Amino acid sequence: MKLSEERNTSDSRRSVCVKELEMMRGKQVSVTPHEEEPTFAFVFRSSNPSVVVIRNEAQMSFLICGAVWLLTVHLPRENMSCWGLRSDDGTPDRPHSDPKHSWDALQRQKRNWVWNQFFVLEEYTGTDPLYVGKLHSDVDKGDGNVKYVLTGDGASSIFTIDEKTGDIHATKRLDREEQAYYTLRAQAVDSRTNAPVEDQSEFIVKVQDINDNEPKFLDGPYTAGVPEMSPLGTMVVQVTATDADDPTYGNSARVVYSIIHGHPYFSVEPKTGIIRTALPNMDRETRDQYVLIIQAKDMVGQMGGLSGSTSVTVTLTDVNDNPPRFSRKSYQYSVLESVPVLSVVAKLKATDADINSNAEMDYHIIDGDAPGVFNVTTDEETQEGVIILQRPLDYESKSSFSLKIEATNRNIDPQFLTFGPFSDTAAVKVIVEDVNEPPVFSPLISKMVISEAARVGMAIGTVSARDPDSSSSAIRYSIDRNTDLERFFNVDALTGVISTAKALDREVNSVHNITVFATENQDPSQVGRGIALITVMDINDNAPVFAIEYETLLCENAAPGQVIQTISAVDKDEPLSGHRFYFSLAFSAANNNNFTLRDNKDNTASVLTKRSGFRRQEQSLYLLPVLIVDSGSPALSSTNTLSVRVCDCDVDGVPQACGAMAFSLPVGLSTGALLAILGCILTLL
Repeated sequence: MKLSEERNTSDSRRSVCVKELEMMRGKQVSVTPHEEEPTFAFVFRSSNPSVVVIRNEAQMSFLICGAVWLLTVHLPRENMSCWGLRSDDGTPDRPHSDPKHSWDALQRQKRNWVWNQFFVLEEYTGTDPLYVGKLHSDVDKGDGNVKYVLTGDGASSIFTIDEKTGDIHATKRLDREEQAYYTLRAQAVDSRTNAPVEDQSEFIVKVQDINDNEPKFLDGPYTAGVPEMSPLGTMVVQVTATDADDPTYGNSARVVYSIIHGHPYFSVEPKTGIIRTALPNMDRETRDQYVLIIQAKDMVGQMGGLSGSTSVTVTLTDVNDNPPRFSRKSYQYSVLESVPVLSVVAKLKATDADINSNAEMDYHIIDGDAPGVFNVTTDEETQEGVIILQRPLDYESKSSFSLKIEATNRNIDPQFLTFGPFSDTAAVKVIVEDVNEPPVFSPLISKMVISEAARVGMAIGTVSARDPDSSSSAIRYSIDRNTDLERFFNVDALTGVISTAKALDREVNSVHNITVFATENQDPSQVGRGIALITVMDINDNAPVFAIEYETLLCENAAPGQVIQTISAVDKDEPLSGHRFYFSLAFSAANNNNFTLRDNKDNTASVLTKRSGFRRQEQSLYLLPVLIVDSGSPALSSTNTLSVRVCDCDVDGVPQACGAMAFSLPVGLSTGALLAILGCILTLL
């Protein structure tokens, strides 16, 4: 079976005669090009069939001769024949046979099917089915005994075959981008029995590409950035267009790039799509954004090619190429002398055409006539220089200040140092405005000392305030009674002398912290405040007493000289040299036979027994008077009574029972006797 391919081009066919080479025995053949797509397919029968695709008539003649010459040189002459060509008489050309090597003589296991690819142009717009090619079997003698069957990819639905003639047609419009080829199987069968007369063979119908797809930028539109002041030819971004046409066939998918809009600032490399800067030193501060239109055209950009375009938005990113600049060389600000420390006095700003970190700056005071009075910092949000007061202002002392402030870029790019210097200075004058200030105490806290023995009306000390204004108004003094609720003190309204108004007691309140007002006579709303800190000095006006209320227990079996109690004392007074107490028995108990007292000379004393044989039955409680004397001048003393209870103790000296002992009735008294005794007692009462 052989395959022949023809183009159904109605009446527009024309014959191109090509002179066959000497190998082809001088027989002429004609080829039929498709009028719309001048492509020619020649199929040469050999052990390795091949297809020569010719795009135009000039190439056709050259390639026919070249292909035939190659086949003649490399193939045995007996295996060479030409299929898919038509003779001048219009009949399919049979293989040329050498007399020595006739076709019939060379049947050595040779397949009867001769196949190659069919080629069908995509996007066929004709009304009739498109003729694809023809199948023919050597078994077919034209008597109707053989019919052709077509199966496989698209059989019946797309491709049909005339079972008698073997003509194949495409009934639908094909799109190579949807499916590039179809694999079909052909078989010649007996028309009566459907029995195969030859083995089934497979062939391919290849959809031949036409340029019906424009290039597309799948990732567009693009955005990109490039630093301002970049040198000529700096790469910005690469754009890529894809073409769905066949990249292996012709130039349908060969794309070149060009810039439609964006000259003269940018250029694009035709083959790679790389966009580069076309001008040096483009300035963001002049223009920061450009919108480019990039075109991709297939057919290597030739006329008739299809094109697609995309936009590329290029933003010039900032670099630090602009120094900060003050809009003026000098500034003047006014501030009230009464503003508190750490208040904002003024703000000034140097402008910088750059943005973000490239516009960040620091401010410094580099000169001035009042070191330490002001400080300047940077407001990180506004990049302003903020002048802050560090010390109190006084119009009467200094009414103006002169400063020199420098603004410096924080992030300097070394490659743009020639654009500098990246700093600027300005003179700042701060005018202090006078305000009506309240009187000021000097000192603010007046410390005074008074004895708690001072008489009422005694002067303690003097407070002093002045009007800081130039008017120097007279002042009246008064005490804030919220700080002297019991009115221990008075102040002279004119002189500021503080005196006692009541007797003082250091042991009740040792320090008085009172607030004194100073009010201007001319403007009573102006009130100054000062503090008088009065310490009350101690005198020896309190006698010492027992530190605690002692409970002294004495065992009946106590030995003579045994310490039964150690005592100490306290005194509300606080002598400068500290306390020194002296202990002794009171005069009334000095010669008692039961106890004695020993002064330990460390502000304690020990009570000792003088004898043994104490009995609860005899006396259960002893009261011992103790005299305690302090070391004050004059010395004060007090007599304190120590109670000693006699106890029954165990062998370890631990008291078991203390105090008075109940007497037991004799054993053996009857109940009647007890009642009689009770009646006598009641009669006596």
